[in-house]
Amino acid sequence: MDKITKQTTWDIDYTDQLKSVLFGVAVGDAIGVPVEFKSRAYLRDNPVSDVTGNGTHNVPAGTFSDDGSLTFCLAEALTLDFDLNNIGQNFVNWYKNNYWTARGDVFDIGNTTRQAIYRLESGIRPDLAGGFDEDSNGNGSLMRILPLVFYMLDMESHYRFEITKQISSITHAHIRSVIACYYYLEFAYRLFEKKDKFEIYENLKKEITDDLLLFSDTSSEIDEFNRLLGGNIFELPEEKIQSSGYVVHTLEASIWCLLTTDNYKDAVLKAVNLGDDTDTTGAVTGGLSGLLYGADAIPKKWIDQLARRDDIEDLAERMGKKISCQLLKRKYVDWIKVV
Repeated sequence: MDKITKQTTWDIDYTDQLKSVLFGVAVGDAIGVPVEFKSRAYLRDNPVSDVTGNGTHNVPAGTFSDDGSLTFCLAEALTLDFDLNNIGQNFVNWYKNNYWTARGDVFDIGNTTRQAIYRLESGIRPDLAGGFDEDSNGNGSLMRILPLVFYMLDMESHYRFEITKQISSITHAHIRSVIACYYYLEFAYRLFEKKDKFEIYENLKKEITDDLLLFSDTSSEIDEFNRLLGGNIFELPEEKIQSSGYVVHTLEASIWCLLTTDNYKDAVLKAVNLGDDTDTTGAVTGGLSGLLYGADAIPKKWIDQLARRDDIEDLAERMGKKISCQLLKRKYVDWIKVV
C-alpha cells in the first residue's frame, strides 16, 4: 500500500504551468515577429526591448505567428483524447481556415510545414506526413511541441520518445528534428519537476545520449548535438551561437539564452536580438523560460498586449482540466493493477 500511495497524486491542477508555457511561447513569438529576418548586426544597433508592431510582416503589436498558432493547435487537440488525426487536422484548419491565428490570417509558414499540411489534406497518415529527408530539419516541429510535455508527465522515457517522434513527424519526420524535440521536452520535463537548470543541463548529457543509443537506430545523429551533449554551451560567446531556422541552431540558441540569463524578460530579449529567425528563437526560449520562472514572471504589459489573450487563458484552463483527468485515470488504472 505504501507503494501505491507514493505513486498516486490526486487532484493536481496544471493550469498555472500551462499558462506559463502558452503565454511564454506566444509572447516570445510576438516580440520576435516584427524583426524576423533582421540581422544580428542590425539588432545590435537597433535592439528590441519591448513588444512592438509593424516591421517585417506589418502586423500590430502582440501578434503571434505560426509558432504560437501551431502550439495552440496542438494544445487544443490535447483538450480531447490523444489522436494524431485531430492534431493534424488542426494544422490543416489553421493553414486553410485561419484556425487559431492571431488576427484572422496566416502570414508566416515554413516550406516543410506547408508541404506536410498538403500531405495531411490529401489523406496521408499524420506520422508519415512530415519530411523525412535531411533537408527537412527546420525548426517547425520544435517551435510548437512544448504542450506535449504535460500529456506525458507520468510516462516512462521510452514512451515519451515515441510520442515525441509521432508529434514531430506530422511536419518534421527526420530523426534530427525528433531528437531536438525530445531534448527540448526532456529539459522542460525536469523544469516542471523544479530542478535547477544547470543540473538539468549537465544530467541530460548522459541521459539523452543513453536514451538515443537505446531508442534510436541512427546513433551517428548524436554528433549533431555535440555542443549540448558534450560541452558547456553556456560558456560560448554570442558570436558562436547561431539563430537560423535550422532546428539544431534554434535548440542551441534557446538553451544558451536560458542558461545565460536569470529571468523571463532577459532570456526572451536575448533570444530575439540574436537576429534571423527571431520569432521562433523567441518562442522556443519563451516556452522554457515561462515554465522555469512562471507566468507571473512574464511582464504583465506584454501579456496584456498579446492577441487573443483571453482565448489563450481559456485554452490553458481547458487543457489543464483534461490533463488532470487523464493523469488521474491512468493512476487509478495503475492503482487497480497493484491492488
